[in-house]
Amino acid sequence: MNRAAVQGSNDRTSRLRGARPSALGLAGAMVFGLAVGLGGCSSEPAGESYFPLEAGRSWTYRLSSEWENNTRESETVALSNQGRDGALESGSAWRRRSDSGIDYWLRADDSGIYRVASKTDLDADPKPDEQPRFVLKAPIAAGTSWQASTTTYLLRRNNEFPPEIRHSHPAVPMTYTIEALAQKVETPAGRFDDCLRVRGEAMLKLFADPVVGWRDMPLATLEWYCRGVGLVRVQRSEPANSTFLLGGVMTMELMSWQ
Repeated sequence: MNRAAVQGSNDRTSRLRGARPSALGLAGAMVFGLAVGLGGCSSEPAGESYFPLEAGRSWTYRLSSEWENNTRESETVALSNQGRDGALESGSAWRRRSDSGIDYWLRADDSGIYRVASKTDLDADPKPDEQPRFVLKAPIAAGTSWQASTTTYLLRRNNEFPPEIRHSHPAVPMTYTIEALAQKVETPAGRFDDCLRVRGEAMLKLFADPVVGWRDMPLATLEWYCRGVGLVRVQRSEPANSTFLLGGVMTMELMSWQ
C-alpha cells in the first residue's frame, strides 16, 4: 500500500504489525523527510480533507488476506491521530499511532502530505526517514505521481523459512499516481461520494522456479481517500503463479471512524 498512509497504509504500509502496511499508504502504506515544520502553517494542514491529521480522529479497518492456495486471514487494524508532537529534532509534526505499537510522524505543506519519521515500541527514539515519504502529493489532480519504497506483504516461498520474501529482499520503488477524482466507494463504514483513487505499481525480480528462472513479479496497490474521512479502502495484489512461490491479495476496508 503507499506509502506513508499508508499507504499509509499502509502502504501503504511500512504500515503493518512489523511488516503489514499501515494506513499511510499502504498507504501506503498504508507510511507510510523534509526538515520543514508546521509552525508557519494554518491550523488545518494542506490536503487535510483527504487525509485528516488533527488530533482526536480515529479509524478502524478490517484487513483480509487471501493467498493463491485459498488460505485466508482476517484481523482489525486501528489508527488514531495524536496531534502535533515536538519529539523530532527537525521540528514539530503530526503524530499518528497504530494499535500494533507503531507511531508515525507526518507533515503537510504545499508539496503534499508526507511521513518524516516512525517508531516502534521497541525503539528508544523516532527514526527519521532519509527521504520524504509521500502519502498524497500535490496537486490533488488526476495524473499527479510520485515514488516511495515498498516491500512485499504477501509473497512467500513454499519451502523456505522464514517464508516471507520481505525478509530476504530489499525494498523496491513503487510509482503512485492519482488516477481519478470524485469516485464513489462502498465500505462497511458506509458509502463515500468524493474520493480519490490512487494506483501504485512496482516490479520485484525473483527466482520464480527452475522452468522460467528469474521473473519480474508485479506489485500493485489501489487506495481510496475520501474527503473529510481519509483512507477508506486499500487493495494490494501480489500474484506469484509459480511452483516455488505463493502470492495473494490483501484488502483493507474502513469499518468505523470518527
